[in-house]
Amino acid sequence: MARNKYPEETVNLIIETATRLFIEKGYEHTSIQDIINNLGGLSKGAIYHHFRSKEEILVAVTNRGAEESNKMIFEIRNRTDLTGKEKLKKLLMYSINRPVQDEIFTAAPNIGSSPALVSSILIGTIEYTTPEYVLPIIEQGIEDGSIQTEYPEELAELIMLVGNIWLNSMIFDDTPEKIYRKCVMYDKMLRAFGLDVLDESVFERFHKLTELYQKNK
Repeated sequence: MARNKYPEETVNLIIETATRLFIEKGYEHTSIQDIINNLGGLSKGAIYHHFRSKEEILVAVTNRGAEESNKMIFEIRNRTDLTGKEKLKKLLMYSINRPVQDEIFTAAPNIGSSPALVSSILIGTIEYTTPEYVLPIIEQGIEDGSIQTEYPEELAELIMLVGNIWLNSMIFDDTPEKIYRKCVMYDKMLRAFGLDVLDESVFERFHKLTELYQKNK
């Protein structure tokens, strides 16, 4: 196959190929050479022209998988028939249950061993997810009376940092049992703020995702 003349098509091919291999072999067991061998003739230079490392490819794979999910989160944020607290519950429930999570945890990237990947999640949480989706919901909740806090921005950041970082078994390599206990503590923390927005199904979902990670890493 001749080298793709169109950069966007080349990027798409790399991401699609890497996604398949990460799921089939696991992130840790997939090398750059494995990806090259499945690109149908594209060279190593074609990869490094667009991605400096396998970590950058993983970030692109994760972002691609999240694009469709973000549309649903956007719709939740903009609904007019729910209170802020109800929206927050739906957002948290949808985020943990979206299908892309199974693919990510099956690929089993050891995020904790990569400062670049941890930094990517941290920055995305603080600079994008929190202000774009969670903070507006909390501000609406304050306005409609369903959420009580004097610190909406800090509460939004706390909710997302705990959910995206502390509860991420790919960062801390937690066992399913440890993740379950963390979920219980997360629920207690949220309830202390008057946010009874989690239930047993969330705990079980985190437990299942952690089992997937531990099985495939």
